[in-house]
Parts: sequence; structure tokens; C-alpha cells
Amino acid sequence: MFEFVERRPNLVTALLAGYFLLCISLRLAVSNSLEIDEAEQAFVSQFLRLGYGAQPPFYNWLQYGLASVFGPSLATMTVLKNLLLFLCCLFYGFAAREVLAEKRLALIAMLGVLTLPPIFLLAQRDLSHTVAALFAVSLFLYGFLRTLVRPSLAAYLLTGLAVGIGFISKYNFALVPAAAVLAILPEPKLRERLFDWRILVSLLVAALIALPHGWWILENLGSASNNTFLEMREAHSEGRLAQAFGGVVSLIAATIRGGIVPLIVFGLIFRKSIPAIWSAQSQWTRVVGRMLAICLVAVLLIVLGVGATHIREKWLVLFLILLPLYLCLKVEAAGVDAAFKLRPFLWLVAFIVLTTLMVVSARAIVRPLFGKYSRLSIPYATLAEAVVKLGGREPALILAKDRLIGGNLRTHLHDAPVLTPGYLDAGTASASLPLLVVWSDDGKAEPILPEALANAMKTRGFSTTSATPQVLSLPYLHGKAEDRYTFGYLWVRD
Repeated sequence: MFEFVERRPNLVTALLAGYFLLCISLRLAVSNSLEIDEAEQAFVSQFLRLGYGAQPPFYNWLQYGLASVFGPSLATMTVLKNLLLFLCCLFYGFAAREVLAEKRLALIAMLGVLTLPPIFLLAQRDLSHTVAALFAVSLFLYGFLRTLVRPSLAAYLLTGLAVGIGFISKYNFALVPAAAVLAILPEPKLRERLFDWRILVSLLVAALIALPHGWWILENLGSASNNTFLEMREAHSEGRLAQAFGGVVSLIAATIRGGIVPLIVFGLIFRKSIPAIWSAQSQWTRVVGRMLAICLVAVLLIVLGVGATHIREKWLVLFLILLPLYLCLKVEAAGVDAAFKLRPFLWLVAFIVLTTLMVVSARAIVRPLFGKYSRLSIPYATLAEAVVKLGGREPALILAKDRLIGGNLRTHLHDAPVLTPGYLDAGTASASLPLLVVWSDDGKAEPILPEALANAMKTRGFSTTSATPQVLSLPYLHGKAEDRYTFGYLWVRD
């Protein structure tokens, strides 16, 4: 098969699509319970808002559209995530073709995206907004490089579209187009593209896409930024100097964790030519290399400016995604013959991503056999079936302790709006009966209505004394029969 791929390199795209179809199939097969980001998306996909808090709304809007058409489900969430990842790789490949003469090197660059740990590992565990931003970065890279190589109104429009989408996907995306502009300033011929009248079209398109959410940010600046800064400071150090040192060390470590796998893969495949590749450069290696360096320096300045001490590689992947293209450009600049490198590169990438996918998928089935449970083991489907049977009908409204419970219940009880104590003004009726209230504290629950839920019920006009709280202990998915996860619940019928 791999010899056939060598003769028909376009089949790499089909194999890529097959990989993401496999990702979808395995995710749907291993568990119908949701991870944190998945549950968050299931919950907020009930509402169409200009903003949802600390994250921009693009991914939420896409999820809202799918849920409105097909209903909220694990399938719609899994398909959306893997479709965006596939499109990310596809547009990355288009971008590589704009600046790489060797077609096989462009395919290697596209496959190189899969060697980034946040993509082959973290995205298959639980990512959402980062996935949308990765798609936006690849779309921008394609539009930007096409504008530099083959300037046209369509290329400028595409670039503006990507910038607008990127801004409403992840706030740190803004560093990418800024770095791109700075990266071409030292190149006289490329710099001319910045003074083309068509760039005004790009700016207009980007502004029109970003404006609604931008207006929301002006009115909700605190909620749009506070959570992110708190996460970045979660390993807070004493003293400004110690804080800065901790932030720099964390950034370096996250950069290494995020970029080490593609460096190893390229190093193994092109090991005989490393000295030549190291010293080679061209106009495009300079541009892409500057983009990567400027982005990381900008992150360093942010780390020092806000006193961040904890940096995650998933925050850096929007910039590190430039690495495979940069390495392929270095290979071409060195004059290395890549004609027979596609097949071993494909073998190695396939081994990495398929092995990781099998391990990630198997954890939900294998770990419970040894008494180790995760969110994928929590029996939400069994809970939904049991409480409906006990209540005699499906609820008209659900009040859940948190979004993890609420999002999971929404995928099994589609017709009932779901609220949480922190999200009560969601546009639903002030009172809908019957009401189902559900809570749990990491698998433990008492037949006592939690205070936060009681207050939420009063706020919504429900009586807290018309029914008696109950508990329900259910076996884990794929777990031992004696191990149980306990929920508390309450039916309010009048």
C-alpha cells in the first residue's frame, strides 16, 4: 500500500481522512459519557450568544448550529472536532504547496501537523476552542502565503476571513497575523503586499467577522480574560523575580514538550542531512522562522508582563504548528532529495498517531477493570434512563449541579433545557414542570438538596419542600460490579 502511495501521493489526503474517521468511530464506541470540554459544549450549545465567558464563541456557534439541526449528541461534537482537525491539516497542506516546489515535501509538512502532541494526543482526549483556532491558523497560513506568492483579491479575502475566524476562535491567535506582518518587513518584495489596496478588503472582512464579539468583549472584559490569567498563575511563586523565573522555565518546558516529537521525527527521517539542513536558509525559511520566533517572544513578554507561572503546550500549539512547514522549507533549502522520504515519514507518523489513538481509546475500557475510573466511566446514560423510569416521564427542565452533569444529561434527554446554579438566566421559562434536579460530588451524594441548587430553585420560582431528595447508586461503565457512582436527584412535579 505504501508503495502505491509513493506513486500516488494525493492518496495521503484520503489516508488522513480515514484516520479522523477512525478517531470518530473509536470515540463513539468506547463511551457515551463526556469529558469536561465536551460537556461544556453540550451545555452551552443550548444558547446563541455573542460571548460565553473566557473563550471566544466560534466553536460554540458551530456546535449550536449542529445541535439545532441534528440534536445535542456525542456524535455531533466528535464529528465537528475531527472535521476541523482534518481541515486544519488540509489547508496546511495547501499552504505548504504555495512555498514548497517538491510536492512530496508539502505532503510531509501536512503529515507533520499530526506529530504535534496537542493534536495527536490532547485533541483526541478533550479539546474544543483550540481545535477551532488550529483550523483558523492553517486557513490564515494558506491565505497569507498565497497572497505573497500569487496575490489576488480572492487571496486577500481568504486571509481576512481567516483572521476574523481566528479572532473569534482563540484570543492568542492574534499573535499569528501580527507575527506574519513583522516577519515580511525585512523582505522588500514581500513587504509590498502590505501596501496593496486589497489589504483594506482583508481588514474589512476580518473586522466584520470579529465586530459582534468585539463589542461583547468591551462590555465583558473581565469575564473574557480573568480565567485565563488565573490559569496561567496557578503555580504562583513568591516574589517577582522567582515568579518571572518560574514563568520562563514553564514556557521553555512547554515549548519543548510541544515541539520535541516533530523534531525527533524529522531528525530520524533526514538524519543523514542534518548538518546541511541546519545551515540552509531561503526567503521562506526566514519568513516562517521569524513568525515562529516572534510568536514565542511575544508569549514570553506576556508571561513576564502578567506574572504567569504555568504555561501549557496546548496554548503554544497555535505557534508551534509552524514548525513542520519550517523544517520542510529548511530541507528544500538544503537541496535534500525528499523523493523517497514520504513513505518512511508516513510509516512513522502512522505508528505514532495510531498507537496513541489506541491507548487513548482503550483507557476508558481497560482502566475500569483495575478499579481506576475517569469521567468516561461515569454512567450518565444509565442515570438518565433510571430517573426517567422512576419519574414516569421525561423532565421539562433539568437543574444540574454543574456543567459536567448538565451537559451529559442534555445528550441523553434532548428535549429538556438544562440549567446550572451559575447559569439561570438562559432564556427558558421561569417555571417548567416536571423539574429534575441532579447532583453528585465526585461520585458521592447525600439525600440532601445542596444549598446552591436550593437557592437556584428559589430564584426560578420552584418549591424546595414539595418533594423528597433521593440517591441513586449506579455501576460504572466497564467497571467492577461492586464499584458504584452515586447521584442525588429530586423530582418537582407541582
